Amino acid sequence: MTIADIPTPTVLREHAEQSYADELSALRAVDDRPRPPQWKLSPWAVSTYLLGGALPDGTVITPKYIGSRRLIEIAIASLATDRALLLLGVPGTAKSWVGEHLAAAISGDSTLVVHGTAGTAEEAIRYGWNYARLLAEGPTEGAIVPGPVMRAMRSGSLARIEELTRIPSDVQDSLISILSEKSIPIPELDTEVQAQRGFNIIATANNRDKGVNDLSSALRRRFTTVVLPLPDTLDQEVEIVESRVRSLGASLELPADLAALSEIRRVVTVMRELRAGVTADGRTTIKSPSATLSTAEAISVVTSGLSLAAHFGDGAVRADDVAAGLLGAVVKDPVQDAVVWEEYLETVVRNRPEWADLYRACRDLGD
Repeated sequence: MTIADIPTPTVLREHAEQSYADELSALRAVDDRPRPPQWKLSPWAVSTYLLGGALPDGTVITPKYIGSRRLIEIAIASLATDRALLLLGVPGTAKSWVGEHLAAAISGDSTLVVHGTAGTAEEAIRYGWNYARLLAEGPTEGAIVPGPVMRAMRSGSLARIEELTRIPSDVQDSLISILSEKSIPIPELDTEVQAQRGFNIIATANNRDKGVNDLSSALRRRFTTVVLPLPDTLDQEVEIVESRVRSLGASLELPADLAALSEIRRVVTVMRELRAGVTADGRTTIKSPSATLSTAEAISVVTSGLSLAAHFGDGAVRADDVAAGLLGAVVKDPVQDAVVWEEYLETVVRNRPEWADLYRACRDLGD
């Protein structure tokens, strides 16, 4: 048997342009509106791809973002100009998800990404060197290792910078000249790379996580900032969680009963009440934990419950399956958050007769 004979395993997570290739193709087929240079779709088609809708030929485009249409339109309109886009919000508000889908719809490629960390160097944004070739040939074009931003500039595509505020401030500021001059100088070769039409940057950032480096005012001025909020209503958040859990369940091939996800509403209710510091009826004030309790965490709790139900239960997600996930999502600080969770169980969950099974399941974890 040769390597060619070994079957290629299915990837765990496809890029957006792969997962939704059929929808993107259907949109391109009917999209007769003006397109900015190098865009694969018109702004109208990009918004339809993000927000969902039905095409004239009957094709149904699934919503990728459930929220304000106007915010998505502002984001798309900004990318159609020469201003970069900053998606700002607390953790778990779908910033990376929206950025990936925007890049997939506009450029057909969402993989030109810089993942920001405290150790991100300027070379990750601009360019580095193949040191073997650099030593053998000296500074040449062939010895340059272009970063995702430089590659996007050359191809006229969108580059994504994830967690911009985690990148050290001096490295952040290397973006200022790129966004202003639309070029990257290469002094070693006495030349530069100029951005082709269609180039732009989508960055994401949050202001509530630890390790945040504030953006300079000079850099902020070069972005159009769109703040993605947490879902407005319980029903909206339930819809988001259910949609993502169904998608993840299908991807992971979890043999669970997806029609019986009644626990989603309870999980989301717990998250929203603890996040807001007050019960849904507004009658009881409660303490909030240190965790953000975002929609993304609710998705994680339900998906974990789905796995438990599929592999260790009868396939129906019940209180026992989500209790451990809830405890893990809420109690990040074993001292402070444990007190918050204990009080919530005793003052809220215990006094809801319809939640008796959830109360018992959470209590059993502590016994």
